[in-house]
Amino acid sequence: MIVGQEQRLFAAHEDVLSLSPYLRAILKGKALDEGTKQLELPAEEPEILSCILEFLYKGDYYPRLLHGKRRDSWYLENAQDTNNNGGRGSSEATFFHPGVGDIVLRDTVVYCTAEKYGLEDLKRIALRKQGLQTDIPADVILRSARYAYDNTPDSESRLRAHYLALIIRSRKTFKRSGTMQMEMENGGKLFFDLFVAMCNHMDDLAEIR
Repeated sequence: MIVGQEQRLFAAHEDVLSLSPYLRAILKGKALDEGTKQLELPAEEPEILSCILEFLYKGDYYPRLLHGKRRDSWYLENAQDTNNNGGRGSSEATFFHPGVGDIVLRDTVVYCTAEKYGLEDLKRIALRKQGLQTDIPADVILRSARYAYDNTPDSESRLRAHYLALIIRSRKTFKRSGTMQMEMENGGKLFFDLFVAMCNHMDDLAEIR
């Protein structure tokens, strides 16, 4: 596979790639060239495609999602769990997305790509991982929320609902954010949904009282 504007090369087995309905459809239209098929994915980011391939082969992507039986809770693998990640990739929650031109949450982009590729299990993993991230700056959250809305269909509600709930829970922080004001001025469905969610939230509080 030739991936991204930098034309990074990735190798993978066709039967593994075919686990994705999106990739399987592309592969069907490709002719064999000396026993191999070459896919060109210029719109994808190599770091995200690496996560997709790792999931297709191993059922997860680094850092892995681990379950603690003692507390019955989920957590992310870190350097203390493995001492060495074996060069598998970054464990950072964010990365620079050239298409956005700024920093966004990596798990959000993985989720949106999984949506396009028809990988429901990967969507669930990416969403759970994103829920475990902490100390993410307000501007990164808002930018990632905008990305989520721009790259998922209106019928896909889980990731969007995650962002709406996150913004409402942290509304005091976002209220002080200059990025929030700028994003609101840009408008769009994100802030329409946020307005509706806030109204519902206020109604719920009124009923409790």
